[in-house]
Amino acid sequence: MNKLAQVTGPSIGFKNMNSNILKQKNGGNVYNVVYPAAFDQNSDLGTADIVRKVKEVVGQNPAECIILQGYSQGASATCDALPELTGPAFDAVKGVVLLGNPEHRPDLTCNVDLYGGKSTRKAVGFFGTKGGIPSEWASKSLDVCNFGDGVCDSAHGIGITLQHFGYIFSPQTQSMGAKFMLKKLALGA
Repeated sequence: MNKLAQVTGPSIGFKNMNSNILKQKNGGNVYNVVYPAAFDQNSDLGTADIVRKVKEVVGQNPAECIILQGYSQGASATCDALPELTGPAFDAVKGVVLLGNPEHRPDLTCNVDLYGGKSTRKAVGFFGTKGGIPSEWASKSLDVCNFGDGVCDSAHGIGITLQHFGYIFSPQTQSMGAKFMLKKLALGA
């Protein structure tokens, strides 16, 4: 393994959101995608783990409701998994929430800033041409990009800026994400 890689675990970007959801929705589980988060930004192992886990869960219970989440490199892994989740897997995934997405693409209806506004609607991530959220997933997604976060807003920042950590400390973002996921879970139940 790359010595500069960080083995992923619970995402601090979703800690408060998930805590809020689990308090309000009984029977929920959190699965932490397994992959090394490295400087080379290769999230292929994370993508494969997401696809494997979703298909495994759906194979065991086709009625399962799934929410996918990704912060930074985890958002790339999630975006890259979406085209592979078709049929019953697509139906089981009720929502996708991304924070600081390197594959952030402009003008998607799911694009919002830290406060739910449109200041980053046209932002392009530093991997914005890689793929991002496929159009058929936009209605199921919330792609949050903080203005000036060079990871998802390359016109107003370069790389990992201080704004890239704003999601963690923003009560508005944490609340917005939790409300979005709870709404998607209620619609899917």
